[in-house]
Amino acid sequence: MMQESGIVAVIEPAFWLGQPRTNPGSFKDYFSSLIGWERFRAAQFGIAHYCTIGLNSKEANNPAVADPVMELLPLFACKEGVVAIGEIGYDDMSETEDKYFQEQLALAKELEMLVMIHTPHRNKKAGTSLSMDRCIEHGLDPSQVIIDHNNEETVEEVLERGFWAAFTIYPMTKMGNARMVEVVKKYGTERIIVDSSADWGLSDPLAVPKTAQLMLDEGISEEDVRTVCYGNALKAYSQSGQMNENDWLKPQEVDYTAQFNGNSVLRGQNPDSQTIRDSLIIK
Repeated sequence: MMQESGIVAVIEPAFWLGQPRTNPGSFKDYFSSLIGWERFRAAQFGIAHYCTIGLNSKEANNPAVADPVMELLPLFACKEGVVAIGEIGYDDMSETEDKYFQEQLALAKELEMLVMIHTPHRNKKAGTSLSMDRCIEHGLDPSQVIIDHNNEETVEEVLERGFWAAFTIYPMTKMGNARMVEVVKKYGTERIIVDSSADWGLSDPLAVPKTAQLMLDEGISEEDVRTVCYGNALKAYSQSGQMNENDWLKPQEVDYTAQFNGNSVLRGQNPDSQTIRDSLIIK
């Protein structure tokens, strides 16, 4: 359905899985899946896959796990397909979160990598402002930092300070697609990115194409819709040197029999076949 809706590429950020991980080994396996199985799985459906690597803010409050995870990050950050350090930032805005956030900003600076920022659900405006302050303190160029989960109270400052303003379309929380239309009408398209979630909670992996269609229906030009739902994300993340439009404009033919470490996704089945499509229809 994602492929049929026009989704050609995804960026999967390292994030919280819904319950806290209790040992660094679980992070190692998770990071390995982001650069391995997930990349392979998306490719089996003709979608280019990229990811970000980082210690998320919600799990940064456990130093016993966080310290060894920080040692893991350099081992994964420079792997193929990794476009940024992220998502990192604040959750409770604790001193411990701030410590590991700054350490990861320093790592991004050292590795000359992009940064993807998670803004907190609570105290969002203060957390967003402090996140940008920390980036500047560590000498990061705002044009190489994507501030995600923005809303109406944060967008103006983010844009004024020269950062990328990304908006996560997410049912009930973060940003609705009708609200997103109004943001674009008010602020235009420069450095604004529309994204979505496909995670452990109530989320919609088709949120971007649905929002794009709503924008068109509301009179926003096709050029502007393409900019905020495609062009800006490409422009921002291609700075990593890992993301190239030719990855999907000139795709390799999908081998439906391919395996990853002996495991398959499609088991030789063509997902475009009518037989498979019919079997997926809920009757």
